Amino acid sequence: MFDRKIGVDMSVNTDRRGFLSGATAAGLAASSMNLDILKAESLSNELKKSGKRVLLLWLAGGASQLETWDPKPGRLTGGPYQAIQTSLPGVQISELMPKMATRLHNTAIIRSLNTQIGDHGGGARLMHLGRRDEPNLKYPDMGSVLARELGRPDLQVPDYVSFYTATEGRGNAVGQPGFLGARYAPMFLTTDNKPANLSRLEDITDLDHKERADLRALLSNRFAKGRVSESLGSHNVAYGRVRGLMSSEKLFDLSDEPQKVKDRYGKSLFAQQALVARRLIEAGTPFVKVARAWWDSHGQNFETHLELVTELDHVMSTLLEDLEERGLLQDTLVVTLAEFGRTPTINASLGRDHFARAWSASLTGCGIKGGTVFGATDEDGQHVKDNEIGAAEMFATIYKAVGIDPHHEYFVGARPIPLVDPGTHAVDEVLA
Repeated sequence: MFDRKIGVDMSVNTDRRGFLSGATAAGLAASSMNLDILKAESLSNELKKSGKRVLLLWLAGGASQLETWDPKPGRLTGGPYQAIQTSLPGVQISELMPKMATRLHNTAIIRSLNTQIGDHGGGARLMHLGRRDEPNLKYPDMGSVLARELGRPDLQVPDYVSFYTATEGRGNAVGQPGFLGARYAPMFLTTDNKPANLSRLEDITDLDHKERADLRALLSNRFAKGRVSESLGSHNVAYGRVRGLMSSEKLFDLSDEPQKVKDRYGKSLFAQQALVARRLIEAGTPFVKVARAWWDSHGQNFETHLELVTELDHVMSTLLEDLEERGLLQDTLVVTLAEFGRTPTINASLGRDHFARAWSASLTGCGIKGGTVFGATDEDGQHVKDNEIGAAEMFATIYKAVGIDPHHEYFVGARPIPLVDPGTHAVDEVLA
């Protein structure tokens, strides 16, 4: 990997018309910060051609580790659900996840996250950015970094797609390119499984649209002739992606997906979005986030988790099996994360509250040593007792799993900005 000079943050637009204005803005930002996107892209071609991808299952609101990856049966904190044996000798997970219990051979469980921020907004930002914000610098989130490092401009697919169609917690649904600029902003879907304004206008024929693009390219090339401008390359790359992004609309349409595949995933919205995510991953999109809300179970925690964990178990296991059968899992990292976990203590409303001190996540597939468990909490789940890590270590591990040096630096002006906080190390014990 090589150092790159990066432009300033621009506003986020996710539809086709917004993309065009974002393209111009990105070009201006590139010029102001001395960035040539064409040259920068060529520096990491080897990594881009590797086809590595990341699919994040975001458990919005904070899923309980005790009802998923780190049960405490028989303890006062354990709740009513039992632990069941998995395919890994000596490793148990919640009885609400029987399907995942049989297929942990590709999965690593992290049981020792201590991220310290226990409010939804701050926790969500931390677990999307991998660090705390600075007053005068907007960091890119994980999706934007992966779009930048793994995205291929020759593929006619979006680089970063984020599904968050629930209303609860949507204000905490972080998606920001930060100093990387609008070129790496997410296609953010909040009302439908399909992007708005991606289709060609009905009163413009395909030939008209193509000829307009050709005319724009002709004028742009004439303008560029004899001129030295580092913004022109990024401007043309952005415009050149428009027709490709328009052609990707079919990836969001499940009507041509075999009925037996749709039945396999199930009819829930989460299941449908996971299937669209698989289609995007298969087409080459480097980062997709599918959010399932709302896990914020201050009351009736056990009823909430009976519904949500049962669905997660089915959708996640189906997704992993589908990716594996298609030969995609070896190049696709599937992550489960939330803004925090939930308290071991059960409150008077039979709920669990926010808890960032000792919670769990999972990593499956690309770059991961399957069948591993890292870290441990004490017998009641109140504290991490072994191998505590924070958000920075989690991000370093994700980046390293897909071949990105977590200590790689961007430059904002003359200031070097590493991908993770200095001194952070990946969890090598779970890396293949």
